[in-house]
Amino acid sequence: MVVAAPLQGTVVAVAVGPGDRVRPGQDLVIIESMKLEHAVPAAVNGVVRSLEVVVGQTVDAGEELAVVDVTAAPAPDRDRLASPPTPSAGESTALADVRARHSLGLDEARPDAVARRRATGQRTARENVADLCDAGSFVEYGPLVVAAQRRRRPNEDLMRVTPADGLVGGVGTIGGHRAVVMSYDYTVLAGTQGYQNHRKKDRLFELAERQRLPIVLFAEGGGGRPGDSDAPGVSGLDCLAFALFGGLSGLVPLVGIVSGYCFAGNAALLGCCDVIIATEGSNIGMGGPAMIEGGGLGVYEPKAIGPLPVQVANGVVDVAVADEAEAVTIAKRYLSYFQSGHQPWSYDDPAALRSVIPDNRLRAYDIRVVIEALADPASTLELRRGFGAGMVTTLARVEGRPLGIIANNPTHLGGAIDPEAADKAARFMQLCDAFDLPILFLCDTPGFMVGPDVEEAAQVRHVSRMFVVGASLTVPFGTIVLRKGYGLGAQAMAGGSFKSPAFCVAWPTGEVGGMGLEGAVRLGFRRELEAIGDPDERERVFNEMVERAYVNGRALNAASYYELDDVIDPAESRRWISAAFGSWSPPPRATKKRPCVDAW
Repeated sequence: MVVAAPLQGTVVAVAVGPGDRVRPGQDLVIIESMKLEHAVPAAVNGVVRSLEVVVGQTVDAGEELAVVDVTAAPAPDRDRLASPPTPSAGESTALADVRARHSLGLDEARPDAVARRRATGQRTARENVADLCDAGSFVEYGPLVVAAQRRRRPNEDLMRVTPADGLVGGVGTIGGHRAVVMSYDYTVLAGTQGYQNHRKKDRLFELAERQRLPIVLFAEGGGGRPGDSDAPGVSGLDCLAFALFGGLSGLVPLVGIVSGYCFAGNAALLGCCDVIIATEGSNIGMGGPAMIEGGGLGVYEPKAIGPLPVQVANGVVDVAVADEAEAVTIAKRYLSYFQSGHQPWSYDDPAALRSVIPDNRLRAYDIRVVIEALADPASTLELRRGFGAGMVTTLARVEGRPLGIIANNPTHLGGAIDPEAADKAARFMQLCDAFDLPILFLCDTPGFMVGPDVEEAAQVRHVSRMFVVGASLTVPFGTIVLRKGYGLGAQAMAGGSFKSPAFCVAWPTGEVGGMGLEGAVRLGFRRELEAIGDPDERERVFNEMVERAYVNGRALNAASYYELDDVIDPAESRRWISAAFGSWSPPPRATKKRPCVDAW
């Protein structure tokens, strides 16, 4: 059997000689062509009769290299065989180098770093990413990157001490849906933002934009890093990360998680997120201790800057949790409202809704009990609970369909809408609208809060946010008047008008009017009441007027003038919601619906 050259080239090695036995696949000759080596193997069991080439000889394609006489397969222990080829030493060494290099960044190779996390009761960046992503789904980008400090530190030291330049990032699936996941690594230079990890973020942000992938960011860290000696430029203010990340607002869901310290640039990215989840003991601030001291503003311990109770009460943190494990659980739940449509559901007794509001119109009740009774069991996630106590904003499901719920809280200022409550509601409306979640308003308000104190807090501007955002909603929304529906505040809880929602109904306890009944009577009948000299008689007449006003303002009466679509049995509420929202699906779109989701 003649063995011919498969291509033109130069013989650089001859692996056999005349009389050698060969097996199929065994190299006979090596030919180099265009800087690549091409092995010419035997195709049969046989014995080399003759070899027609020598090392250094140039051959043409098809030229005879050797002649092999075909034989039966040789017995492995008696026939003389040419030595079988061994795997390329260069290839096996290279693969070993790759594996060894990757292993330097793993937790197993960094026991001291892991021990430091254990000492603070925290997990490593890689542990958090592994817990968040479905098993085996995470593909890391840039794991071999090191800090841009080669001018001041040996490369071996950088590989060992600054793996991934302090940012573990890549793409994985969460609940079966693809997402970009990134975590600053506080064990690497305090989780600071370095030149290379900025470039890595830019890459992942652009990927998220192109493929419409949500992002989960573990944001713990100390902000910008001043020690990167290899980075070109002076200020670094031309980095793209903040512009790219901010541009994703309203395009894809952005989830921020904090455990520990989060200052400066890390906090700026965190503040761009749609939702912020923070663990006990976290501190969040736009400036850390060094920046504060450098500004001549005093010396502070990190724990004194933006502690969790402060950031919950002021609305920075949406959900406070005990630890990182719970934070990951909440992040998964949050994303599920935006990543999946209908889910299996069950519901026990809609008739239970009939008893959640007291018949006594002056008796307070817990609005969260109403929400839990209305939604599918175990389907709710409340956001910003510690802020804007007069308004409750909750993600939930009704008959398996995700939606947002905005409810007045009658236990705070009687449900009156103050600046914080208005801001909270307006921002939640933007969030739901940006990602195609229908909205349910549960109205029980005497109106907007009034008085000199609240006007000092810019009440006029804050409450008007509910009107301008409500008027721009593109998702279907509906309103249920649970009890009080008075004045401009009630209109704000219906997108600006009782005729704006897909439905506006009331429960039997509902009452509506241009303003609260007591205030309307005092203003409208001031002269008549002041003319009554006896205080007891004046109070009796006042109560009678209020009662008559209540009868006139009952939802049943208002519905007869078609100011409401209906007054319903509370047990029918879920049917109304499903009728309005159940068959709706958002139209396809190529760009954002809203320029952004307001960071506040």
